[in-house]
Amino acid sequence: MTTPREDILFLISTPLYLAVILLEIFLSNWQDRKLYTVKDTLANFYLTALNGTLDLSFRLVYLVVLGYCANHSSVRITNGVAYWAVLILAEDFIFYWLHRMEHYVRFFWAVHVTHHSSEQFNFTVGFRSSVFQPLYRFIFFIPLAFLGFSALDIVFAYSLTQTWGIFVHTKLINKMGWLEHILVTPSHHRVHHASNPKYLDKNMGMFLILWDKLFGSFQPELPATEYEPLRYGLTTNLQPKNPINLVVHEWKNIATDIKKPVPFKQKLGYVFGPPGWSHDGSTMTSEQMRSKEAASNANPS
Repeated sequence: MTTPREDILFLISTPLYLAVILLEIFLSNWQDRKLYTVKDTLANFYLTALNGTLDLSFRLVYLVVLGYCANHSSVRITNGVAYWAVLILAEDFIFYWLHRMEHYVRFFWAVHVTHHSSEQFNFTVGFRSSVFQPLYRFIFFIPLAFLGFSALDIVFAYSLTQTWGIFVHTKLINKMGWLEHILVTPSHHRVHHASNPKYLDKNMGMFLILWDKLFGSFQPELPATEYEPLRYGLTTNLQPKNPINLVVHEWKNIATDIKKPVPFKQKLGYVFGPPGWSHDGSTMTSEQMRSKEAASNANPS
């Protein structure tokens, strides 16, 4: 079940995706950049296929929920330009907080981690979807429905900003001038995918970088003279990288952690605390890694 607007967006974006991916592959080979591997690219499309199948299967449920809320709203924006401007702005704001939650609550990180598990960074990584996100994403958009936005328009606004989010997965575009102050750019998103301590859990926006600057999660990409080169993937990269483990590995890690002989409150910490939290300090959160790095830099041995 898709909307006419989504069909048009699909017809426009699909050949554009294909063109930029083929161009990036050509430039990667021509410049000997090694931006792609066959196995990683296949994994990216495998994960987006799982996500898309689940999304379409569950779509009727979340459209009914959002539609019910919209029908019980007393708010209406009658001006067409204002309607779409407010909707896209509000959707992007809400997605920022959804994305931030996925980085700071391990239960949701277990879903989102698939998107960060690639050690490459290219346009196809934008398709490396968080498979189970459609099961809860719509809950965050319920306030939009109560503000009078239709369910189908909310879904389209998400698809529109998601389209921009695909195109920022590339190493081939450097800085984008004044747009760096407003939009999420490839430079901003390279930081988001990096596993260096300074870059962890930064630049959560999908379309606008304003939210990160407002809420303290912004980090510019630093030149090599100021900080080490970006490393992509996880702080501990995934092994083995088979189709099942790509999706469930963090759930398996959670199951292992909650079996530890610790009090129930600490077991909850392993499920709902930040990724990397441990009761004994055997693993570290992103903030702890940053603090350790800062202390090491301040007191070099």
